[in-house]
Amino acid sequence: MKNKTRQIIFPTLAALIWGTAFVAQSVSTDHVGPFAFNASRSIIAFFVLLAVSALFKKVKAKRGEATSTGSKKDLIIGGICCGIVLAAASNFQQAGLADTAPGKAGFITALYVVLVPVLGIFLRRKASLPVWVGAVLAVGGLYLLCIKDGFSVEKSDLLVLVCAFIFAMHIMCVDHFVQKTDGVMLSCVQFLTAGVVSAVLSLIFEKQDISGIIECALPILYVGVFSSGVAYTLQILAQKDSDPTVVSILLSLESVFSVLAGAVILGDRLSGREYLGCVLMFAAVVLAQLPWPPSLKDINQKL
Repeated sequence: MKNKTRQIIFPTLAALIWGTAFVAQSVSTDHVGPFAFNASRSIIAFFVLLAVSALFKKVKAKRGEATSTGSKKDLIIGGICCGIVLAAASNFQQAGLADTAPGKAGFITALYVVLVPVLGIFLRRKASLPVWVGAVLAVGGLYLLCIKDGFSVEKSDLLVLVCAFIFAMHIMCVDHFVQKTDGVMLSCVQFLTAGVVSAVLSLIFEKQDISGIIECALPILYVGVFSSGVAYTLQILAQKDSDPTVVSILLSLESVFSVLAGAVILGDRLSGREYLGCVLMFAAVVLAQLPWPPSLKDINQKL
């Protein structure tokens, strides 16, 4: 498969899987608590990625390529840190989905794409003008999506918004540790950590009901295997030797697929005001990732 084709198809498939996963997550809220749900999906994802990692090692071994995953210390510390943050983000998101339409939750969650460069300022990373414009558009879109009459915000919307902030922190955490170790193995450890954390929280705060998990076994399997396992692998393969800007824009299509999936599968309908908010937020997601044209000074230096 040519690099350009892989760069387009793989991230689009990943976005489709992530987008439709919002429907599976929404359906599960009627049967199982957020902690139990995320514990189940994370453990499933751990075993899926463990199998994927083993497969990659065999393929590399046949090609005579190195199979080193870097420092075990970095792998364990990085996986635990990323897993704890991932558990927090996933549980806030799942709790918010109990009263938020999948499409709406998908767009609010997509705000993390804008928040990542904004949070980078605190790490002394300058944000370009398109990022700031994108941030303003995102705030406007979020207002149309979440703010009701009397400037009230639904509790579920607030939970998903908190999830977006934590996902932004998770992306920055992964970006730091993935430079030091194998990406798939890092994900294995983070999902194992997220599963353990969610399981402990479930035992403490939720009433244990195995029948609820059995009733939504298919949604949990879908999210665990495809959303966490397959889609993550597709993202890794898509970003290899590809333009990261193009890949990231295609991945952000998950928000569009979440709305379409909610409308087609669950019959959800957003108001005209909410659709306009979706459009603004998607524009912000795309704009925040576009490269800013070089200055005249930079052009003159090249000349």
